[in-house]
Amino acid sequence: MRKKVILTLVSFCLIFATSFSPAKAQMNQDSEVIRVVVTILPLADFVENVGGNKVKVTVMVPPGANPHTYEPTPAQLRELTRAKIYVKVGSGMDFELTWMNKFIEINRNMLICDSSRGIQIIRKDPHIWLSPLNAKIQVENIYEALVKVDPVNRRYYSCNKENYIRKLNELDTEIRKELSKIKKREFMVFHPAWGYFAREYNLKQIAVEKEGKEPAARDLVKLIEQARKIGIKTIFVSPQFSTKGAKVIAREIGGKLVFIDPLARDYIENMHRVLSELIQALK
Repeated sequence: MRKKVILTLVSFCLIFATSFSPAKAQMNQDSEVIRVVVTILPLADFVENVGGNKVKVTVMVPPGANPHTYEPTPAQLRELTRAKIYVKVGSGMDFELTWMNKFIEINRNMLICDSSRGIQIIRKDPHIWLSPLNAKIQVENIYEALVKVDPVNRRYYSCNKENYIRKLNELDTEIRKELSKIKKREFMVFHPAWGYFAREYNLKQIAVEKEGKEPAARDLVKLIEQARKIGIKTIFVSPQFSTKGAKVIAREIGGKLVFIDPLARDYIENMHRVLSELIQALK
């Protein structure tokens, strides 16, 4: 009889442990989080800073991929079917112009958050997130989307949003302070991703690439002459694009190539790095 009671107790404990195992708890947790799909890595950082542990983010354009030409994988499209929110850049990025209508057909129930709402768009320049003040607007738009889908946790999202916006304000203040010490305002890039940054901080971006094309020989000569006249010794390049034309210019002016990534995931850390590289180039 005693043996039978012990076996019964052991069986009960095993059932109890299985019912509340970490794996099952993880399953329950996953079922409760809001699945959010975003186009690019910086948007993932914004969503995670606002959504915290209540969101699970999938990024369409992976690290190192070119958002002008990338095509989503079957696994990414499957993830899209479970998404509650899709956060798009919304400023005319080629990837979104090609795929957004298809994404909506795949999941007509997900909320589309246009992160560009309220931002003054530069024609043919989708890189709105590279101005910290634009990033603040994008974060506000993301917050509103999360609250619309999950109003119960409004206070949680609001607190996270305000904390992150405070950090973006601090970033903006630092950039203005450091750039105010520099007289030179022109910098040269291969891919013209930094137009919003330049507009915000009274700089001039000189692009090697024009409308997605490598420069012709005649254009290269003009760029080399311009770089020599201004005293440019650094050409900024991105890991997503060819450096062929930039290398030619750097060789001719006795300069160097420096990589800065417009699509890095940790937005604030990346912008600090960009600022540091830019200051060195402008000195």
